[in-house]
Amino acid sequence: MVIIEKSKDHRSTERLGLNLELRYQVRGKADFDNGVSNDISCGGLRFTSSKFIPTATPVMFEINVLNRILKPMGTVAWSAPIAHSDRNQLGIKFVEFDLFEKNYLRDFINMQLG
Repeated sequence: MVIIEKSKDHRSTERLGLNLELRYQVRGKADFDNGVSNDISCGGLRFTSSKFIPTATPVMFEINVLNRILKPMGTVAWSAPIAHSDRNQLGIKFVEFDLFEKNYLRDFINMQLG
């Protein structure tokens, strides 16, 4: 896990620049794929993937935060190819998130941001 500097934006939830491995599954598909987060908040995340996923696609996640697996459900808010690469950046908005897991993530983010 590598923590990078806090993003400066005007989002309603604090976003933490954080590179951590995650697993995701597009709803209706049998297999999980792997990705790496770029930043995360209680409202969503940005991650890098080797696959293009269209906007509005429902995606299930397994995110390891301090040895606890969080399992939010999100939808793709935006997707963009990375120049000179076969990889894509995706922005995810969480739409279903267990309250206990969401509070755990919020506490983790607040701890990291001080």
